[in-house]
Amino acid sequence: MMDRILVDTNIVIDLLAKREEFFPEAQILFTLADRKEIKLFVSSLTFANTNYILSQNLKLSDARKILRQFKVLVEVLPLDDKIIELSLDSDFSDFEDAIQYYTAIENGLKIIITRNLKDFKKSAIPVLTAKDYLKTLG
Repeated sequence: MMDRILVDTNIVIDLLAKREEFFPEAQILFTLADRKEIKLFVSSLTFANTNYILSQNLKLSDARKILRQFKVLVEVLPLDDKIIELSLDSDFSDFEDAIQYYTAIENGLKIIITRNLKDFKKSAIPVLTAKDYLKTLG
C-alpha cells in the first residue's frame, strides 16, 4: 500500500524556497508524489503559512503561482474545530506543531515528515526527516 504522509511546513518551504541544504531531499520526496509512488498531504495551515513566507520575498502573484503549481503534488487537509480543540488541550509546546500532528492523526496518516523532530517527541506515529524517510525506501 502507498505511504500516506503529512508533510510539515518546513519541508514545503525547503522545496519552494529551494533552501540549499534541504532542497535535494525535499525535491526527491515531492517527485515521488508526482510519480504517484507516495501520497503527500499538508494541513491547510501549511498553505497559509507558506503563502505568507513566500510573499515576504516574492511578488504576491509569483507566490500564488508557485503555490498553484505545488498544489497538484499534495492534498490539502481541512483544519477544523476538533483539530483546534485537540491542539489546544495537547502538551505540545508549539501550537503549530500540535495542529500538524492532530491533522495527521485525525486523517489516519501514518507518518509525519519534518525537520523539527524534537517537537514531536510524544508522537504516536513515526516522525522522520525527509532524508531518513527516503533511506527507508532503499
